[in-house]
Amino acid sequence: MSAGHPHDTQIRALYARFLAGWNQRSGVSVSSVFADDGEWVDLDGTLRSGRLSIAADMRRIFSEHATPGFVGIVRSVRRLTEGVAVLHGVAGMVPPGAQAVDPALHAVHVLTAVDDGGRWRIAVLQSTPARYGGRADAVAALTAELEAARTESGR
Repeated sequence: MSAGHPHDTQIRALYARFLAGWNQRSGVSVSSVFADDGEWVDLDGTLRSGRLSIAADMRRIFSEHATPGFVGIVRSVRRLTEGVAVLHGVAGMVPPGAQAVDPALHAVHVLTAVDDGGRWRIAVLQSTPARYGGRADAVAALTAELEAARTESGR
């Protein structure tokens, strides 16, 4: 893997803003971090294309469902080329009313970020369920790590 990205802090903040928008249940906030033509492949395989479509879908989802809250950990940020970087992260979700992350809701996030005139935006976000081939020890380790991050953040 190549060295970290010179804009590591901004790209990590981009991911944090995505998670915060979700946790605020704000379609506008979630979509604001995407490029105009950004895409999001959700955990169930749904493809959302375009910032406006993402905003509309998220507004509808947040109004129709009690969504779990996210806690995320950035694993790495690396440069692909000038103005393009990839962030690898893991995320857990705390269902409404629960006090801990639900291991069945763990995800791996791969985020491709692009420099859009000095402001980093998400070009593509891929969410994949973190099942780890049924390896219970790997799921348990991720659960413990996410719980520690959740506790540290006060969520």
